[in-house]
Amino acid sequence: MGLKKFKPITPGQRHKINSDYSSITAAKPEKSLVKGKSKSGGRNNDGRMTMRYIGGGHKQKYRVIDFKRDKESVPATVKAIEYDPNRTANIALLYYADGEKRYIIAPEGLKVGDKVMSGKDATPNVGNTMYLSDIPLGTVIHNIELKPGKGGAIARGAGTYAQLNARDGRYAVVKMPSGETRMILITCKATIGSVSNSEHNLVVSGKAGRSRWLGRRPRVRGVVMNPVDHPMGGGEGRNSGGHPRSRNGMPAKGYKTRAKKKYSDKFIVEKRKK
Repeated sequence: MGLKKFKPITPGQRHKINSDYSSITAAKPEKSLVKGKSKSGGRNNDGRMTMRYIGGGHKQKYRVIDFKRDKESVPATVKAIEYDPNRTANIALLYYADGEKRYIIAPEGLKVGDKVMSGKDATPNVGNTMYLSDIPLGTVIHNIELKPGKGGAIARGAGTYAQLNARDGRYAVVKMPSGETRMILITCKATIGSVSNSEHNLVVSGKAGRSRWLGRRPRVRGVVMNPVDHPMGGGEGRNSGGHPRSRNGMPAKGYKTRAKKKYSDKFIVEKRKK
């Protein structure tokens, strides 16, 4: 998809850069794959605010996405590329040969009419899902499982991808989107290609109201709060606020919060770059 700049006939359009949605081919979602979605407004079951800066936003319908790709050796045809308000990536509607319909995260370059497949019979083409044991080394992948059969969890956001670097016994060595190199069981699945809508990070909203449409309320800096509300609050005039830390006192800017003996440490070959 390309980007669209606006002639500033209103103040909110002066710096606005939006997607042109040129790759979107359907206006309405598939009714059988849509569920209702409720909003909490950041409140718990007592009605008390437990998460700040959440509330409002446009009503959304949830699209049920097939992250597992467990319908193996059945070819499917891409019927439409659609917008999904619940994620940054686009989604693709698949019509399987046996009549079933499913949504998947659309990879970059997938077009209406393309054929995709998952399982042992699949070839390393864009949109196909294969086991890490069968994918050629050096291939760009996304929607990667961390536990066999659980469904893709890694590289699902717009424009993200990982790379299969090596195989060592029961494990594949994968370079993650963060730069971390990590071992994953070769019995896990991954989808070939990178995620669509790679220009999402270049979008400029142009006005505060668009954040409100997404359900985000204004975020207040800790420095301008009172001492009762934040460790960095209070003071006469414009005081800097002391050491940077979170509302519950956790230091920021370089303080490591990862557990010293985390279970996944043994799977990490190289940590992400600072």
